[in-house]
Amino acid sequence: MNINETVTETNKYSKANPKLHQNADLIQEFGTRIQVPLGLDNDVCSQSVTDLNLVLANLMILYDMYRKGHWQTSGQTFYQLHLLFEKHYNEINELIDEVAERVQILGGVSIAMPNEVRALSQIEESPAGREEVPVQLSRFVEAHEVLLRCTREAVKRANENEDEGTSDLLVSGVIRTNEMQVWFIYEHLVSLSPVISNSPET
Repeated sequence: MNINETVTETNKYSKANPKLHQNADLIQEFGTRIQVPLGLDNDVCSQSVTDLNLVLANLMILYDMYRKGHWQTSGQTFYQLHLLFEKHYNEINELIDEVAERVQILGGVSIAMPNEVRALSQIEESPAGREEVPVQLSRFVEAHEVLLRCTREAVKRANENEDEGTSDLLVSGVIRTNEMQVWFIYEHLVSLSPVISNSPET
């Protein structure tokens, strides 16, 4: 096949060729809402979208913390914690998807990009380096508490606004899952545990 035949063949199947480097205006800006026929007032949907995106940002930071812990944990309980952290981040990953989808259902735009997530999240930033296991565990407990407080505030407003779909997701999904995860983490910090920090109490 010569060059002319190749060009002809390429043109013949041009519809099958991917069109790369495309660009266009956004179809919806972050922070805006479209109307969706859900039987809820616009103000109610807007409030729930705001609350859900805050919960979502906290969930995404907690997910990253568990991935970091899964890779960087060490010591006598390495194997148990390695597997526990994996279990927790998989559960959180499912919650992230459900909360993000709820934002979209309500007509909003779910937060997604790392810089925006970090800016919105209320959870304290973790260092990039490895930490002692007790410090890791303490960070998880504190992060879960931040998330749970934030989620309960969102549930309170959703109930007041009769947004049962949002309330149900946050209670049956986010709160119950995170309460269970807190239990599994803080039980590793009791005095009978071999996991004890070498650093003095602050």
